[in-house]
Amino acid sequence: MSMKAAVAMLLIAAAAWPGKILAFYEWQSEQAAMDLRGLIRSFASANRYPESSRSGMAGLARLMADGRVGEAWSLELNAYQTYIPNSLQASRGRGYLSLSTERSALLEHSFSNSGYLRFAIDRLALRWSGRRLDLTIGRQAINLATTFYFTPNDFFAPFAAQTFYRLYKQGVDALRAEVSLGDFSQLSLISVLGYKADANSDTGWSNKPDSRRASNLLRWSNVYGDFEGTLLLGRVVNRNIIGGALQGELFEWLGIRLEGHHADSAAGDYRQFTLGLEHRWESSLELRLELFYNGLGASAASRYQRRLTEGGSQYLARRYSALGGSYDITPLLIGEAVMISNLDDRSHLLSLNTTYSLSDESEMVVNANIPFGSEPESGALKSEFGAYPKSINVEFRLYF
Repeated sequence: MSMKAAVAMLLIAAAAWPGKILAFYEWQSEQAAMDLRGLIRSFASANRYPESSRSGMAGLARLMADGRVGEAWSLELNAYQTYIPNSLQASRGRGYLSLSTERSALLEHSFSNSGYLRFAIDRLALRWSGRRLDLTIGRQAINLATTFYFTPNDFFAPFAAQTFYRLYKQGVDALRAEVSLGDFSQLSLISVLGYKADANSDTGWSNKPDSRRASNLLRWSNVYGDFEGTLLLGRVVNRNIIGGALQGELFEWLGIRLEGHHADSAAGDYRQFTLGLEHRWESSLELRLELFYNGLGASAASRYQRRLTEGGSQYLARRYSALGGSYDITPLLIGEAVMISNLDDRSHLLSLNTTYSLSDESEMVVNANIPFGSEPESGALKSEFGAYPKSINVEFRLYF
C-alpha cells in the first residue's frame, strides 16, 4: 500500500467516526470498584534516511484496568498488542516507533519474526496505601524527571527529548515505598530489577533478574516557599549515584527547573545535569529552553561509534540545547515544536507536532521531523542528527 493511500484511509476513518463514545466498562460497590479503558493508535509513517527510504503502517491497541478493594488496596493493569513492520522499527531513537525497555521477557510474547507483532504487559502493579505510607510492587512506571526535554535523573525508560506523546510511560519491574514526612516532605525508596541482555528472547532481555544489574535509590523531597528540592542517592545498575533537582518559579513569571547527578563506576566518573527555563502566557503560548551537559558523551563525532557500542546514554555528544513550546491554535487544535541542537557537532533536529481533537474520545496527530547536519559517510557518523531520518507521521487515536 502506498503512503498516500495509507494517509487517506486514516483521514477517512477519523472523519467518519462518531463524535461521542461511551466508557468501556465501569463497576462499583461499597467495598470495591473496577474501571476498564481502551486506546487504539493507528499510524502511517514515511521516513527518509540518508541511505534509504522506508514507509508503512502500524497499530497499537492498549487495555487499561484499575481496580480497588477497600480503602487501602488497588491494582493497575496496562497491556498492549502492537504491530510495527520492520521498516518502522526504531534504532536508538532514530525512528518513529520504539517500545523496548529493560524488563523481564516473561510478560511479553512476539508472534512474528518479520515484524513487531507483540503482546506485552506494560504495567501490572499492586498498591497498598496507608495514612503516611504507600507501597507499590510489580511492573510500574518510575518517573524521576524534573526537567522536560533532557532528564538525566530519569533512569528507567526515559522519554526522548522529541517525544510529544507522554501519556503512558513504560513500566519496569520494581518495588516502591513512599513515606510522607510532613505536609510537603516525602521519602521514597525505589528498588528496580535488572536483566541481562539476551539476543534470543522476544524482548532482548532475559526472563530472570540479574542481581548485578539491580538498582536501589533513596529519594527525598521537600518544599521551600515557591521551590521544591529533591535529593537522590543510591545505585543504578553498575554505578553509584548522588544527585538532586530543584523546581519553582521566580517573580511569579519565570519557571526554573534543574536536575542532575554525579556517578562513579568501575569505568570512571561522570556528571549529567540540565537547566531549564519556561514561561506560559495567558494566550496559551508556552516556551521552554533547556541546556544539557552529558558527561557520558563524546567530545568529537569520530568517537560516536564507540559511544554507540558502549551504550549508557541515548545522546552521543556532551553539550545540547532544546528550545520548544506549544500553542492552542484553536480550542480543538494544538501545535507543538522543539528544536534540539547538538552543540558539539552543530547538528539539529526540528520536530513539529499538531493534535486535532475530533471528538471527546478521538484525535488526529500529524508529526514531522527534520534533521540538519552532516550525513554519514561510508557508514561513519559525521554528526548525530545528520543520521536521523526526515519523517512525516499521521496518527489516529481513539480512547474508549
